[in-house]
Amino acid sequence: MKTRTCLMGVLALLLVVSCGSEPSSTPSPVPSAPEPDQTMSVGFVKAIMQPLGESGVTGIVSFSVTPRGVRVEADLKGLAPGNHGFHIHEIGDCSSPDGKSAGGHFNPADVPHAGPEAEAAHAGDLGNLEADENGQALITIMSSRVTLGDGAPTDIMGRAVIVHADPDDLESQPTGAAGGRVACGVIESSE
Repeated sequence: MKTRTCLMGVLALLLVVSCGSEPSSTPSPVPSAPEPDQTMSVGFVKAIMQPLGESGVTGIVSFSVTPRGVRVEADLKGLAPGNHGFHIHEIGDCSSPDGKSAGGHFNPADVPHAGPEAEAAHAGDLGNLEADENGQALITIMSSRVTLGDGAPTDIMGRAVIVHADPDDLESQPTGAAGGRVACGVIESSE
């Protein structure tokens, strides 16, 4: 009986070992695609907004890559209540007091100015920010017209973000009649 029990134990052990050594017919799990709102790693990218002239407008605009495009999140203070044009400009230079050193709207496709929902618009056309009665504007925008940190013609890394004094009418060429520039920041990695 003792030998039989021992023999059964050895057979069970051989069965376990032989099963473990055969290749598995179950495929290995494939990494799943990121969730629609999950960001992809490009580091923390932001533009620290500085006032132009005597505007007093400050804040941060942050950028992150998602499967749906680039997420743009702005938190600005010191604005006049109401709408203000909000654009990415072609040159990452905020050195002039009027912000004109940032050049025109970022427009790698050489198309007319329009709103962010239009079929064709400047890559930098982000529409308007709305400031509340305290002069604060909080907004999140998704843009599929721009990329971040990939070196493509649509890459916005190193370019400027401009906030304008007036609303963007989303039609007038080439700037949407958004008025003077009240804040500027360069898009750069903070890592």
